[in-house]
Order: sequence, then C-alpha cells, then structure tokens
Amino acid sequence: MVDRVPEPHLDDIYREIILDHYRRPRNRALLDPFDVVAEGVNPFCGDKVKLTLRFDGDRIAAVGFRGSGCAISQSSASLMTESIKDQTRGDAARMKGEFEAMLVDGAEPAAELGDLDAFHGVAKLPVRVKCALLAWKTLGEALARHQGQTVAVSIEV
Repeated sequence: MVDRVPEPHLDDIYREIILDHYRRPRNRALLDPFDVVAEGVNPFCGDKVKLTLRFDGDRIAAVGFRGSGCAISQSSASLMTESIKDQTRGDAARMKGEFEAMLVDGAEPAAELGDLDAFHGVAKLPVRVKCALLAWKTLGEALARHQGQTVAVSIEV
C-alpha cells in the first residue's frame, strides 16, 4: 500500500503567495524620476501606500511603492506592481476593475489576474477588503493623474 501525501489545500497555497509577497515585496522602492505619484491610506487600520509610476507613452515602464501595514495591504501592493508593469494604462485600469469586482462583488477571478486570485478569499472578510484594495485605489488615482484629471492629493479607502 502506498502512502499518499495529502495535497495542500488551495487556501494554503494562496496564503503562501500573500505571505511571500509580504515578506519579500517586489518593486518596494519609490522611483526617481517618476511621472506620477499617488498616496493612499486606510484610516481604519493605518495601512498606507505611496505609488510611483514611470510611463513610456501609454505603457507603464516602471512602478514602485512604499508602504506600511498588514500583510494583505502590502502583499496586494507587491503583486499589483508585478501585474501592471509593462501594461498599458487601459490594461492596468481594466485589471483594477477586475480585482475590485472579485473582492467587492464576489466575481470569479478573471484569468488575467493570475496570482492575484490569491485574494479571492478576502471577499469573505469585509473588514479586510479595504486592505486589499488600498494599492488598487491608489493606482486608480495615479492613472487619473497621468491622464490629466483633477484628483485628490491622497485617498482613503
């Protein structure tokens, strides 16, 4: 009889992705020079994120962030920066909408979200949804600024 090693539960795998990005965040440095900067804060828990973007035409050539807060907010920022780098402004905005729909509306994760589907379970924890959305709301402000729209200096989720 062969002993079977139990397969890890998907929640465990997703938790590992989130923890990995929290422990070793990607793109965790503000760009200098940058084309646009935006800051976001979650006043309920104190999570903060500052995002800098550099564009090459309509494409996000580089992205960096700095922040503090819980594993959800900081790993979301890390995964987001990996996902939007080299994307067009429109693609990044669409990805933002898909991520928000997954968390706020309970939509199934879009295939284009890739590892970001690790946050799908956060939708079951309403108090943590704002943590996961902080970087994305800040991205929305940065994209609006790059298009020349008037937006607030900082955002709160």
